[in-house]
Amino acid sequence: MSRIYRSYIDSFSDLRKEVWLLAFITFINRAGTMVIPFLSLYLTKSRGFSLEQVGWILTFFGLGSVAGSWLGGKLVDTIGHYKTMTGSLILSSVLFVLLQFPTTFWGICAGIFLVMMVADMFRPAVFVAISAYSKPENRTRSVTLIRLAINLGFSAGPALGGLIIATSGYSGLFWVDGITCLAAGLLLLKLLHPKKAIENKLEENLNPLGVMSDRPYLLFIVSMILFGFIFIQYFSTMPLYYAQGFKMSEFEIGLLLGMNGFLIFLLEMPLIKYLESRKFNPIGLMIWGTALVGISFLLVNLSGLIGILIVGMIFLTIGEMIAFPFSNTFALKRAERGKQGSYMALYSIAFSTSHIFGHNSGMQLIENFGYEFTWYTMVFLAILACALLVWLKITIRKEAISSPPN
Repeated sequence: MSRIYRSYIDSFSDLRKEVWLLAFITFINRAGTMVIPFLSLYLTKSRGFSLEQVGWILTFFGLGSVAGSWLGGKLVDTIGHYKTMTGSLILSSVLFVLLQFPTTFWGICAGIFLVMMVADMFRPAVFVAISAYSKPENRTRSVTLIRLAINLGFSAGPALGGLIIATSGYSGLFWVDGITCLAAGLLLLKLLHPKKAIENKLEENLNPLGVMSDRPYLLFIVSMILFGFIFIQYFSTMPLYYAQGFKMSEFEIGLLLGMNGFLIFLLEMPLIKYLESRKFNPIGLMIWGTALVGISFLLVNLSGLIGILIVGMIFLTIGEMIAFPFSNTFALKRAERGKQGSYMALYSIAFSTSHIFGHNSGMQLIENFGYEFTWYTMVFLAILACALLVWLKITIRKEAISSPPN
């Protein structure tokens, strides 16, 4: 047990203090974003909107996320990641508090769009910050630490949010969201100065490549949109399958979904350290991760036993733990060729796009064709995403051969 414990602790070693501080700030920010998990309940119970109206409001949520990711990338390239992160946190703290006051449908649509646009300016900026503060050899583990902070924040936030609703109503959520965003922004100003960034001449590229002219990167983005489309089904349509197909209670569904976060907390950092030390090709690992997520849907279709749901969740989690960190690392490495903010904004937009179309498309497939057809559709999309990643791997290899040595 002591060897396992030491191995787990060692997986966190050699990360710079600034990366830990960035993870801590990210944790506070994500733990404080409590309105988001309860948004549908707030809109139906407190504001009296229909499910159709809620669906459109959530569409504006996704559109705001896309706009914020794009704007954040532009700001990073113009004023830098530090000012972009600080501005996003402090301004979103005000907007979260104000979001409780609109009462009309269009007022809330505009409010949620504006909140998400400002809040998600943080996403491309934090990716570039990881590149700035981490050592190149530890970059994937640095990304993993930030992911761990986000997962822990999203785990703690809903639990605390439910307590706040029970004691002070939905209004308390908006105030706490605003205060925690402000606290994260002030901590960023106090603890994480841009002078502590590692000097990286690649960030000062005098002839940056425009992201839209980088065809291999665009191929990568399309594969990530497909991966995101498949992945989010586990947190929108799959819980319906648990309830309707297996008659599971909300508590049982919560435990099964919670297993995902627990396994990530327990295993992701040691797994990434092991894979990183073996110098595997990042694209090859993305292929394996995507394949495992696809297999999880196939397994669910092949058996009607409730235990297969646990096996499927394990496959999904392992695939997620491999695909996300190494796709992030690939994007950061590729971004060194051009404007980093624009590159990382497009990476963020890939997953925002998945949210805009994935939830609704999954629901429509289930409504019209049933669960079995929907899960086989996800398997097909996983195969397509893997094929695109294989194409990307071949393209990158040809690019390396044709490029002159430095």
